[in-house]
Amino acid sequence: MSEHGERSAPGKGLVNGLAVTLKTMTRRSTTQQYPDVQPELPPRSRGVIALLEENCTVCMLCARECPDWCIYIDSHKEEVVVPGAARARQRNVLDRFDIDFSLCMYCGICIEVCPFDALHWSPEFEYSELDVLDLLHDKDRLGAWMPTVPPPPAHDVLGEPSKEEATAARKAAGPGAPTAARTARARPETPEPGK
Repeated sequence: MSEHGERSAPGKGLVNGLAVTLKTMTRRSTTQQYPDVQPELPPRSRGVIALLEENCTVCMLCARECPDWCIYIDSHKEEVVVPGAARARQRNVLDRFDIDFSLCMYCGICIEVCPFDALHWSPEFEYSELDVLDLLHDKDRLGAWMPTVPPPPAHDVLGEPSKEEATAARKAAGPGAPTAARTARARPETPEPGK
């Protein structure tokens, strides 16, 4: 029966199904020859997570926010003597940074919450292993993915400037120079065409 309570012709569903099958059979299939021809990945594809060790301050935000608890971090404190300072300062030194890709669900939360841009997406996806234990990547292996990380996209010229660019422009303009908010308020609105 149809939505309105009317009976449909017997076998109509079978005929519709066969029509779809015949239409698909007449099209040429497009098979990608994967090992020989590399696929063209979209620019923001998520392959593997790369670590820039110099930027990591061992703040543990990535490990805390990870929903799968697949990031393992160990560190120790080290004293740094600063010339002219009254006392030595302490800083965290990264001993271990491991990501277990057998548990990772590639959500990207760790990359988003990292305040120092230590974690990045790499489009590399060919890192399968024969043993599941080999999917635990240490900091050296995560660092080896960094050369494959693409550069960030260019800033949109018509978009808003970043905080850093706005601050640098304000400092360069000097005190008393109009800010972007004052300039926008002072700019007269242009009439739309046809009005």
